[in-house]
Formats: sequence, structure tokens, C-alpha cells
Amino acid sequence: MPADQPTILATSGGMRRGASTEIEFAPLIHFAVELSGVTGRRPRLCHVGTASGDQRWQSAAVTEAGRQADIEVTALNLFPMPPTTDLTGLVLAHDVVWVNGGSVANLLAVWRVHGLPEVLRQAWEAGVVLGGVSAGSLCWFVGGPTDSFGPDLRLVTDGLALLPYGNGVHYDSEAARRPAVHAAVASGALPPAHCTDDGAGLLYHGTTLVEAVAENGQAGAYLVERDASAETGAVEQRLDVRRLP
Repeated sequence: MPADQPTILATSGGMRRGASTEIEFAPLIHFAVELSGVTGRRPRLCHVGTASGDQRWQSAAVTEAGRQADIEVTALNLFPMPPTTDLTGLVLAHDVVWVNGGSVANLLAVWRVHGLPEVLRQAWEAGVVLGGVSAGSLCWFVGGPTDSFGPDLRLVTDGLALLPYGNGVHYDSEAARRPAVHAAVASGALPPAHCTDDGAGLLYHGTTLVEAVAENGQAGAYLVERDASAETGAVEQRLDVRRLP
């Protein structure tokens, strides 16, 4: 039961430490499942851990979190090889694809080796909800600042570009992120950028930003646009945020 239109939920959240499990699903993941419109059966979530090297402990922890939330989880691990020759069929069998964080540069390179960008575009167009955190947010955009190459932030600009904007993640918890986004937008290295504090997410239908949401009471979301008259060459607007229950 796909969503009624192409849907992406790009976030800086979605999971947290569980009370009785290593990980539990936070409200942003539950919101992604809600967006899929699934009823009458357990939702199916495809977890993609490429950005952290498909660590089996992480796959197991996310699967356990799914059991706790009554969500059926399948891990799409590409190391040491894809689990099937029919990646399209595997992905399209799910309601939600959730991409975890890590190295967005490595994620994009490995995905391209296996043709996954084309599969994900097809899933997006078919109404499978695409979502993720950190690298799993950046990947859907043109690009944004990343620590994929080392501790100093650098730009990645070869994202999947399903969303034709720049993206900034962990905007409130890592001090270098905000100035890096502003500099990239001011120079034209990135188009206007949509950014999230930890715990916030951005909902898109097609390529239109519909709303900003958050799973805590403090997280914000922001639009950064080029403005030659501004001191930094860019201006930032705080977006209205709906707090998820």
C-alpha cells in the first residue's frame, strides 16, 4: 500500500537508545510509517546501513527495535554482496526505506556500484516512503557538508538530487555545520539549503517541502538562501515546526 505521492522524510533523528533494547524507533520513524498509509498488516521497513558499512550489530539492533514496534524490518546489506539479484523487487516490497547515518560519500559510491540510485528513484515514484537520518538525509539532496572525508567538514555535491536543494544535518549539535552551509550557499556551491537540528525532520511530497516536524520540543528547521547583501552572503529563515506526539 504505497503513499499516494512521492514522499521523502529527511531527518536528523528517528532512533534513540531504548529502555530495554539497544535502539528503539522514535516518533520520526513512526511518522514515516504513518505516511506510507499501510493498514491491516504489519508495516514493512527496509533498513539500509551502507553508510556505516552494513554492521551486523546495527542491523540486529534495528530489527529488534522493529519487533518491539510491531514493524517488520528487512536489512538491505550490500556488504559483502547484495542479498538478491532483484534489488528493485526487494525495495518495492516495503512501505518505508530508512537509511541510517555514517559516511554519505561512501554510501553514494557503493550505491552506484550496485545500481541502487535507480532502484530508489523507482521506489520513490511508486510511493515507497524514503527516509533517513544524517547521511540518510543528505543522500536525497544535491548535497551538503559532511565529515565523510575527515574531521573537517567538506562538501558532497553528487547526492541523488531527488530533492533539488542543499541539506544541513545536526545543525544545532555540531558547531561547524551552520557556517559551512551558509558559506556553500553564499558561494553557489550549493543551491538553497534545508537544514535540521537533531530530532527534526523535513517532509516532501514530490520536490515540495510540505512541513517541518520534530520528535522533541526544541529541534528547529531552517531555510538558507543566497543573499549578496547579507554579511555572510546568505540569510537563514527558521521554519515553523510541528511537534510530533
